Amino acid sequence: MTGNQSENNIAQLTGTVESEPVFSHEVYGEGFYSFIVRTRRLSDSFDLIPATVSDRLIDIGELKKGRFVALDGQFRSYNSVLAGGQVKLTLTLFVQEIRFPDAVPETDVDSVEMNGFICKPPVYRTTPFNREISDFLLAVNRSYNKSDYLPCICWGRNARFCGKRKVGDHVKVIGRMQSRVYQKRYPDGTAVERTAYEVSVSKIELLDGGQTSVPAEAGSTVNTGAAPRGTEGSGNG
Repeated sequence: MTGNQSENNIAQLTGTVESEPVFSHEVYGEGFYSFIVRTRRLSDSFDLIPATVSDRLIDIGELKKGRFVALDGQFRSYNSVLAGGQVKLTLTLFVQEIRFPDAVPETDVDSVEMNGFICKPPVYRTTPFNREISDFLLAVNRSYNKSDYLPCICWGRNARFCGKRKVGDHVKVIGRMQSRVYQKRYPDGTAVERTAYEVSVSKIELLDGGQTSVPAEAGSTVNTGAAPRGTEGSGNG
């Protein structure tokens, strides 16, 4: 991709602070903090979206639980190392601008627009309730020769369209960030509740007439840790 890399990934989110920030890491003396934002869907449900903010952008003490916030930034990924050396893809909204509106709107904003490359073959399937779903992994370039790898899910006719795409296809995606709780089952029969984060796609457009180059490191080097899907219906609502 060419042009302004910041335009490849534009995310907006409003909601209430669900958990107060905790220290995440430091880069050249700049501290970064992680917190969770609770954002309402159009239905009665909600999503819990992880966010990361710099202590140079805001006084971290202002992020109190229950306070309404409006965030602009990018939906990013990074690899975190778990116990035993396993690498997991972790997603977060990297905050570039934050506001504290006085009035709380009736509906929250949750939107992301991305320009990237499909870097794993899309998986198309139909649920037992005859709902069409496609999952794919999108590689989105950003500055300093880095890329973010973002799990995406399509529904209905978009799922059929996505199911025909190939690794290397250049696409534009519009959707929302969502959280999804699932049960991770182990061979001994035990289960642990986990939360997956992904982009629920409402629009997808093929760019450049089709296939093109994929950013370095895409594909087999990325462990998404994606949650299995069965009959759950976290669709577009």
